[in-house]
Amino acid sequence: MAADLGELLVPYMPTIRVPRAGDRVFKSECAFSYDSPESEGGLYVCMNTFLGFGREHVERHYRKTGQSVYMLLKRHVKEKATGAAGGAISRRRNGRVFLDLELNRDFNGDEYECEDEAKLVIFPDHFEIPLPNIEELPALVTIACDAALNAASAYKKQESDSWDEEIQVSKHARSLRQQDNGVRIPPSGWKCQKCEMRENLWLNLTDGAVLCGKWFFDGAGGNGHALDHYKDTNFPLAVKLDNITADGADIYSFDEEEAVLDPHISEHLQHFGIDMLQMQQNGTENGHLNTESVRPRVSEWEVIQESGMKLKEVYGSGFTGIKNLGNSCYLGTTMQVLFSIPEFQRAYVGNLQRIYDYSPLDPTTDFSTQMAKLGHGLLSGLYSKPPMKSELIEQHQSKGISPKMFKAMVSKGHPEFSSNRQQDAHEFFLHLINLVERNSAGSENPSDVFRYLVEERVQCCQTQKVCYNQKVDYLMQLPAPMEAASNREELIAYEAKRREAEENMRAPPEPVRARIPFTACLQAFTEPENVPDFWSSALQAKSAGVKTSRFASFPEYLVVQIKKFTFGVDWVPKKLDLSIDVPDFLDLSRLRGTGLQAGEEELPDLTPPIVLPEDTRDDSMNSSDSPDIDESAAMQLAEMGFPLEACRKAVYYTGNMGPEMAFNWIIAHMEEPDFAEPLALPSFMEPGPSMASLGLAATPLDNQPPEESIAILTSMGFPRRHTVQALKATNNNLERALDWIFTHPEREEEASDDLLDMSDIMEPNDNTFSNANTNSHSTLSPDQDASGPRIKDGPGRYELFAFISHMGASTMSGRYVCHIKKEGRWVIFNDHKVCLSERPPKDLGYIYFYRRLSSC
Repeated sequence: MAADLGELLVPYMPTIRVPRAGDRVFKSECAFSYDSPESEGGLYVCMNTFLGFGREHVERHYRKTGQSVYMLLKRHVKEKATGAAGGAISRRRNGRVFLDLELNRDFNGDEYECEDEAKLVIFPDHFEIPLPNIEELPALVTIACDAALNAASAYKKQESDSWDEEIQVSKHARSLRQQDNGVRIPPSGWKCQKCEMRENLWLNLTDGAVLCGKWFFDGAGGNGHALDHYKDTNFPLAVKLDNITADGADIYSFDEEEAVLDPHISEHLQHFGIDMLQMQQNGTENGHLNTESVRPRVSEWEVIQESGMKLKEVYGSGFTGIKNLGNSCYLGTTMQVLFSIPEFQRAYVGNLQRIYDYSPLDPTTDFSTQMAKLGHGLLSGLYSKPPMKSELIEQHQSKGISPKMFKAMVSKGHPEFSSNRQQDAHEFFLHLINLVERNSAGSENPSDVFRYLVEERVQCCQTQKVCYNQKVDYLMQLPAPMEAASNREELIAYEAKRREAEENMRAPPEPVRARIPFTACLQAFTEPENVPDFWSSALQAKSAGVKTSRFASFPEYLVVQIKKFTFGVDWVPKKLDLSIDVPDFLDLSRLRGTGLQAGEEELPDLTPPIVLPEDTRDDSMNSSDSPDIDESAAMQLAEMGFPLEACRKAVYYTGNMGPEMAFNWIIAHMEEPDFAEPLALPSFMEPGPSMASLGLAATPLDNQPPEESIAILTSMGFPRRHTVQALKATNNNLERALDWIFTHPEREEEASDDLLDMSDIMEPNDNTFSNANTNSHSTLSPDQDASGPRIKDGPGRYELFAFISHMGASTMSGRYVCHIKKEGRWVIFNDHKVCLSERPPKDLGYIYFYRRLSSC
């Protein structure tokens, strides 16, 4: 038999590979579906590419590649047998097969056990060879199978590279000697002993000193007095004060320069009057009574998740949950909403077979393939079935889908989304829209349903002359004016009590949530915004300006973000506690722009003068012509983890208006290929950035790229207009221009070559002021030609159909859930759990999604 198997495998030996160190072995998830070894048909792993395929998709891979040898992996989940006394009888598991395949968390515990099975399968005849089979298989095949079975699964390996490393016990924990100096830590009102910092405070576990940190592992800021104290005293361990709970605390070792564990933290905190055991019994924080636990007000966590209500779980098509990978709910909620929109369903799920048939050899990194896979997983109903005790595999499928492959693909190369930290759902939405734009060239672009034009009117305060400009946007940001709260007096009284409690080191009062009318948010959106350094072409100088924004067109689907987050003193985004009476039906018709009005005088259409960082006419000046950059602001941003050169550009292009403006510039431009490259100053022939551009310098009319460079790129098949634009955007650098073309599919905003020469391509949320006037009266047709801005204008009347809510104090922490209206009923999507909503908390949402009402 051994000879027969050897002879059978001889023709396929050249195609069988042994996984090397850099190979990813996909043995936990199919590349085209959410089938796994626990699925009924198991998972087929190609012994050449190590890609995994479910039973439905392995034939396609065989036909496309000719690869015939696959390893079939199956995991049988069974209920443990019980003995006479009712206890579970241990069964011997197959400990060799799937050695590094993680156990599904739905089946851990004492009730279930797994039995793993592996076979070699040869296509097209489906000839099966059970494994292990050392005696009968050729040595190369045995080694390859053994290596594949023992290799770390693709995403477990990736997590070890990009996710946080496991925290180790500090070498100082057991031998720490604490001073008996009588220090007792109060429940609140902490302040750094060497400065006025009241946040990011650390308690030294040796002497009880309370001092501020400086950009420790959690990203918080301070003046570094805790580190200075260690340098003076060599007291090694400190605990973050506001993170102490009954379950543990954040501990940092200055000596080991990393976050650590302290097995004796309870005793070490007790020394300073903080009783962790009492916290567990009485629901306290920092060893003192947690007033939140006894307050009558229901927390936003309970309200948003509809806790305490008997919610009915729902199953089937469109009711599939998305598992939380650990702080990935921002991704899950966003994708649930997007795939409830028909245009996204049609673009990806409707074209599923075509996308799969034309997918590249590695479909795990292909955007369209993974979008189609996710959409099909959510809409097919295959992974949303009611649990059946007799069919444990079906029970597993009812628990939703795991977006590991999708998250790895959409977050590749992104410093934040590729981590396991919580992120802002608003930022992820724009990131995904950017990916859809890049990957929709030559095909239907579903993100067009969000696309609309904003009319910006800027008036020079001295001359009263105006200019109109249009930009493309995908999301409406609504301010939350706290001064317009209907319970303003109550808020003022609360703030006074809070300050008094803080000064006297008493427990804070019961918090008060601001109630803000939605009409006040709309009014704040339409209020004029000051542009202090607007360059007025009428004066040929900088002047105070006033900007107002209106809709030049209305999108099919309107996305409204409530600006709930602000920055604390440590530069961590913090959330305002507020409630807004968001309406089910919204009419924005009165916010449509009107264009130039009778009696208004336009600002002259002139290019701003050359702005140089130094007065180069004075030979005695510094010949380096270094730009005027607030280096302290740049360093603040760099300490947050951004490249220093990118931070310097951000400060420069926002006119030294401070770190917050520069931070916004970074978020808007971090996807650009030259993001981290040094600042390239404008030449004598081009105007530099002015405050009027708010970060985007216009390309001058006479800055025409060299014809030889244009010829090289056009000879590759790229349109001349796109080529010129790429060269202008990259200072005529051919290599960077080629990369720019691939990362910026040709946009269609430019209606003419004249407009192309006037400005670079518009990105979402750009604020480009110019004196080029546009007429917002003209309605853009949905079926306009390709040179138009892909706008589907229509009435400004909308109906709410979904909203995403955030729970927690910051976008960097907490959780997201979403509510979507389906078949006339609100449904709550809380990770893998999908239920009918009884009381949708529309007043506490963060991002709202409206669909346009028909005109009839």
